[in-house]
Amino acid sequence: MPLTLAVPGEENIIKKVGGNPQVKKHLEDLGFTPGCRVKVLTSLGGNVIVCVKDARVAISEEMAKKIII
Repeated sequence: MPLTLAVPGEENIIKKVGGNPQVKKHLEDLGFTPGCRVKVLTSLGGNVIVCVKDARVAISEEMAKKIII
């Protein structure tokens, strides 16, 4: 399921990162790699704030849909 459907506060494992090569590279540079743990902290107005690799990252809902957990 996409990251946008994750329950806030629940830790999940990233299974796949989709999108075109540029988007995929950008997300992987932010720490969204397969096998990595990710936790959705909050979802505000289309943006999703997540904790990945001990860092808080805000990404758009469109980007979050490309991350499969």
